[in-house]
Amino acid sequence: MSNHPSQSLNFSGKTVIVTGAAAGIGAACARAFAEAGADIILADINDAGNRDIADLITIDTKAKCVPHACNVASDADCEGLILRALDEFGRIDVLVNNAGVAAPGTILDLSPDDWDRVIDINLRSYFVLTQLAAKSMIERKIRGTIVNMSSLNAELAIPNQLAYVSSKGGVGQLTKAAALGLAAHGIRVNAIGPGSIMTDLLRGVMADDAGRKRILSRTPLGRVGEPSEIASIALFLASDLSSYITGQTIFADGGRAALNYTVPVDE
Repeated sequence: MSNHPSQSLNFSGKTVIVTGAAAGIGAACARAFAEAGADIILADINDAGNRDIADLITIDTKAKCVPHACNVASDADCEGLILRALDEFGRIDVLVNNAGVAAPGTILDLSPDDWDRVIDINLRSYFVLTQLAAKSMIERKIRGTIVNMSSLNAELAIPNQLAYVSSKGGVGQLTKAAALGLAAHGIRVNAIGPGSIMTDLLRGVMADDAGRKRILSRTPLGRVGEPSEIASIALFLASDLSSYITGQTIFADGGRAALNYTVPVDE
């Protein structure tokens, strides 16, 4: 096993599945692995957006990018995604479970249907796909890696995002238990817990002055993160550079979790 950075971050000949790949962190992850030489299966329920991202990455990197329409809340679609990867490339080396949704609601007013939808996509699909991908890796004797997208909100709760924060808390424990269950097979499972990242949703919040000050006042580094910065962590966790790390969540939050006060924001 080589731990030289240039060799460890070379994913040539490897196949990577990224869910929720049509935008934001998922698209950034797909691009990062493509730039590192991997073959990519981009999975998303937004078929048109997914195809556009796959085309852009292919043009920019010359990587083999296969867009796959997929509703990860469906077990059948999850099975179809794994089969598509094996059909296209014959192997799965890395699974990035990134698909996610949110639904507003507190413990007093969240509907059970909204709870189920968020849990199905944000947590259950991670379990289903991890199980399927891991079995494929074991069958082919591949010492693969799984990277789950958690959130800082796995630790810090938001009362009106009950389902979302619960799902991300679950991702943390799923990551630990799966890592323990797969360690004997040489398969590592880790997670990333992003803080405030410049996705389309946050861009709208940051456009409002009060919203911008609220976000930055709790971020010691004084800026929001970029999707590419989260993708770099995914690349690290999937590589031999992190060969002795499993069952962990790396929180990339600009220092927010360590903060017990607010910081001044430049006007």
